[in-house]
Amino acid sequence: MGAWWKQALFVLLGVAALAVFSQAGSAVAGDYSFKVHNKSAVGITKVLVREAGGSWGSFDIGTMIEPGRTAKLVWAKHTNNQDCEQWIKVVYADGSEAKATKFDFCEDDLEIEFE
Repeated sequence: MGAWWKQALFVLLGVAALAVFSQAGSAVAGDYSFKVHNKSAVGITKVLVREAGGSWGSFDIGTMIEPGRTAKLVWAKHTNNQDCEQWIKVVYADGSEAKATKFDFCEDDLEIEFE
């Protein structure tokens, strides 16, 4: 095989590898997510979600969602087979809690506001 063929084969393999890795990246982009917008004057320190009758699970939001800010939260992969409709509530930095409310988390571009 001549040098030209080796170079062409190398380029084709590179293009194929790039195509595979770009597809793998799009799988990550397909993770389930929603947004929480804090319209209150107090930071949100916990976001809690549960299925009907289940126990509360929490999202890792870091230290807090500051007043006026919006955070994108991504579901853990182990929740992919859970019900779309789930209950959500937040805990504020002052210790108070928002009333639990049911949302359809399968809804596209879901943004939940807490006041």
